Amino acid sequence: MSRKVDYALLILAHLHAQSEGACARAIADHYGLSRSFVANILKEICHRGFVTSHRGVNGGYALERPTSDISLAELMDALDDPFHLAECSKTPEECGCNLMGVCPVRDPIAEVHRRIRDLLRTVTLAELFAAGPPQPQSLALPMCVEPIP
Repeated sequence: MSRKVDYALLILAHLHAQSEGACARAIADHYGLSRSFVANILKEICHRGFVTSHRGVNGGYALERPTSDISLAELMDALDDPFHLAECSKTPEECGCNLMGVCPVRDPIAEVHRRIRDLLRTVTLAELFAAGPPQPQSLALPMCVEPIP
């Protein structure tokens, strides 16, 4: 996974635990991250339909959909180039390998790639967040007043 997906997961886990939502500043402060970095990730996951933004005194971000409806594969595909185990697991037009016609491991690698993709499609964010350390249900955070794109 990319750094962007890693941090999107962290932010989504935080929002999952905070049903009332949170602002970029509060999330950044909670995890010791740059506010602009968190704001950029929030902007992208908002644009991709994972979170929604709210303006005003109680503004911030909240989950757009339940995390039980979002697969790890969906998030990864939305934020990164689609996952490929090997160059030959791409479509023939995308593959830059000159050995495709004679490679003895191309088909087995394609099968492993298919299995990994199938697994990533079955793992929901809710399952990931339930498996991790407990998230605080309520944080004493400052009120959030920030412009939301």
